[in-house]
Amino acid sequence: MKRRNFIRNTSQAGLALSFLGMYACKETPSKEAIPEEEAAVFEPFFKLSLAQWSLHKMIWEEKLNPMDFAKKAKDLGFEGLEYVNQLYNKELEKRGNNNNAIISLAEDLKKISDQQQMKNQIMMVDLQGDENLLSTPNQTHRKQGVENHKIWIDATAILGCHSMRINLFGSNDEEIWKENSIASLKELSEYASEKNVNIIVENHGYLSSNGALMAEVMETVNKENCGTLPDFGNFCLKREDNKLWDAPCIEEYDIYKGVEELMPFAKGVSAKTFNFDENGNETTIDFYKMMKIVKDAGFTGFVGVEYEGEELSEEKGILATKALLLAVAKKLSETSTTNQA
Repeated sequence: MKRRNFIRNTSQAGLALSFLGMYACKETPSKEAIPEEEAAVFEPFFKLSLAQWSLHKMIWEEKLNPMDFAKKAKDLGFEGLEYVNQLYNKELEKRGNNNNAIISLAEDLKKISDQQQMKNQIMMVDLQGDENLLSTPNQTHRKQGVENHKIWIDATAILGCHSMRINLFGSNDEEIWKENSIASLKELSEYASEKNVNIIVENHGYLSSNGALMAEVMETVNKENCGTLPDFGNFCLKREDNKLWDAPCIEEYDIYKGVEELMPFAKGVSAKTFNFDENGNETTIDFYKMMKIVKDAGFTGFVGVEYEGEELSEEKGILATKALLLAVAKKLSETSTTNQA
């Protein structure tokens, strides 16, 4: 999640373009690509982490070993890491695909991140199957899901991450979803508190993307180590044919309202991007408006870069997102200074 890359340009567009220009000719620049004197000019109100999902295509195509995530993130100029458990499925299979495999994986990733002097932030856990649905009214499945997540809490603690991100799926009935989501979060948070780990929920589709409903759940759970991971781009409430993924969204929650409702409980922020215009701005999300919401909430932690676009390579998309965030931070700082004058 981090940073020595700061800026001198005064306009958002100009700053974003200057960063993109620096990196246009190479896929994997190092932090030293930006002159040292620029680092002293401006520091944003947040730190930067890299969400591993930004590299999922390279990993799935075996162009990048997921064990090299820390080095890749460091080469791209980040300070912090946000892991995705499903990107290690092949590695876990090689290790026996059991709880011992998960623990040994976490231990090795911790060693690697320490060697690279990177800060582990979040483990994003996506467990498949009905038996892992944490919001289902099927109590056998829900309780099994809670148990199956506990080994990943152990792994998160070994990594030294402050939080483990989970999903809340299992029902599209609001009252049923709320009741079982609250029950699962309480049980997971109690276990995680013994490991000094937060349990956080990302708006990840359907009822979990209803900001007001999620806020009600957080208020009811009312545990210090239970919170949210607001994602700028995951507010689809319903897709065609009721599919969870890979189908057009037919109903979307207001993304700015949603982030604002989730920020009081945020333990992290996921800056999702898809595509960019000629000025380096995201084409579907007003990043200035979104990051102002984040800043106004008093958030000063790590913001995770999560690129999911198709037009740029994953590395260039990551750098474009990073450049945009820094440009917006600079503009917000200048606006704040002007207003105080």
